[in-house]
Amino acid sequence: MKKLKILVFEYITGGGFNSSELPDSLAQEGLLMLQALVDDITWIELVDPLIMLDYRMIGKLTHNVNSHIIKPEHECQQEFVQLMALCDAAWIIAPESDGILQNFSKTVERSGKILLTSSSNAVAVAGDKWLTYRCLQKHCIATVPTQKLLDFSYTSGEWIIKSVDGVGCTDSYVVADELEFTAIIESVDKEKYIIQPHMQGEKTSLSCLFKHGRGWLVCANQQHFELIDQQYYLTGITVNFHSDTTKYQDVVSNIAKAMPDLWGYVGIDLIETANQHLVLEINPRLTTSYVGIYEGLGINCAREVVRLLTGGPLLKPTRNKAVTIKLNEQENHVS
Repeated sequence: MKKLKILVFEYITGGGFNSSELPDSLAQEGLLMLQALVDDITWIELVDPLIMLDYRMIGKLTHNVNSHIIKPEHECQQEFVQLMALCDAAWIIAPESDGILQNFSKTVERSGKILLTSSSNAVAVAGDKWLTYRCLQKHCIATVPTQKLLDFSYTSGEWIIKSVDGVGCTDSYVVADELEFTAIIESVDKEKYIIQPHMQGEKTSLSCLFKHGRGWLVCANQQHFELIDQQYYLTGITVNFHSDTTKYQDVVSNIAKAMPDLWGYVGIDLIETANQHLVLEINPRLTTSYVGIYEGLGINCAREVVRLLTGGPLLKPTRNKAVTIKLNEQENHVS
């Protein structure tokens, strides 16, 4: 039987910054996700991975896998297109900001090859916090009240201002009074930001699989943050921190119905209050939590994503332990 050749492209470590300085913190986190994905893929029978790799990442992966090195003189998008022609499918990990993930997803769709992540249409909604809010609201899914910054008039209370397509904590600011609010809005493009009440509660992320309106919960994860100088910093994630995840399945199922174009691995961020689970963000790509899933549950998520091509996943944990991923406390990270 012919092997499925998969082009694996993690934007930060795969050439997205090949002609500029490589951000250390983002590269470290991107490498964590890339390594975990490669670890899983190499155990799948009849799958042949091809990895796009920034020249500064040579020797960083623990597996001796087929890699195409992206040098400073290369144009990353062109290299992606040329390599896509040699493969059957693509697995993309990229930020939603500036349309990066959406554009690479469209490239795969136009090529007629298999996209092992959510469609560009799903990314267009999930990658935009305002459109995500409108979609969740339309389908009566509990979410954090959201307004466009451009339409907002300050009232007392704590607020959080976010870039509409920012990743993780990047370009998010907590303001506690009108002076702080004024200082922030004078430094940003108000048309590209939203504002939400700064709500207190447990910060949970869900690792899920989706396919054509169906959703499967893999595990629930606890996110650890520090608030420094008006910005949140992700310091770690405890993967599979909750042994009883039944209370989250309705959220996953409702999101699957509301956004039927979601496909493959997806991360969902929640704020858990005493009374409800509020959906904060939907990440239509691999998230850092993926890194701890195999160690925590013994589930090879890459195998289950490939299995979605012909049916449903077989999520049968062989162990059940919490796994903590520690991150650089002084940098913003993808979550």
